[in-house]
Amino acid sequence: MPIPAHYRRLYISFLRLAGAMIFFALVTGILFQESTRKVPIGKVLDPGIHWESVYHLALVHGHVFLIGVLIPVAVLGMLHFSLMVGGKEIKPKTLKWAARLYHIGVGLTVLLMLYKGYHYVLSVRMGQLAFEAIDHSYFGGSHILRAIVYTIAHVSMSVGLGIIAAGVLRGLPKTRDAEA
Repeated sequence: MPIPAHYRRLYISFLRLAGAMIFFALVTGILFQESTRKVPIGKVLDPGIHWESVYHLALVHGHVFLIGVLIPVAVLGMLHFSLMVGGKEIKPKTLKWAARLYHIGVGLTVLLMLYKGYHYVLSVRMGQLAFEAIDHSYFGGSHILRAIVYTIAHVSMSVGLGIIAAGVLRGLPKTRDAEA
């Protein structure tokens, strides 16, 4: 079964994303370990405050693996298997836009997570222990800017995935057609 050229481009794009994100996820794990060593625990900070200060940075490693590696590989499998069972091809422009949206969403989401994680860790390292004040100072205290950036990141990622999923589901043969 030949793979359409526009599918090949998407496969390469998502495989590059997954490969790069594997390394980035490993780096974020190391960054988390090294960055949180400087956050004092014990006599200076209670364990609960310590955990709250590093929590957001701790999430980055797993989220990078999920949105940068596992989901793209699952999408590739879904696209390929849909072709194997006789599903219709998704149009080239549709796949191109879906991939662009997903890539933008992943990039923004990862940057936002790193920013938030380091915002909390560095704030605590500088002596700020009021988490409400730390949260309020996030994005310079602009809740509107924060909402806009988070919305762009999550909506672009979700819409990109939704376009691909809808295209696959729409193109799959009906059960009776597949049995014949």
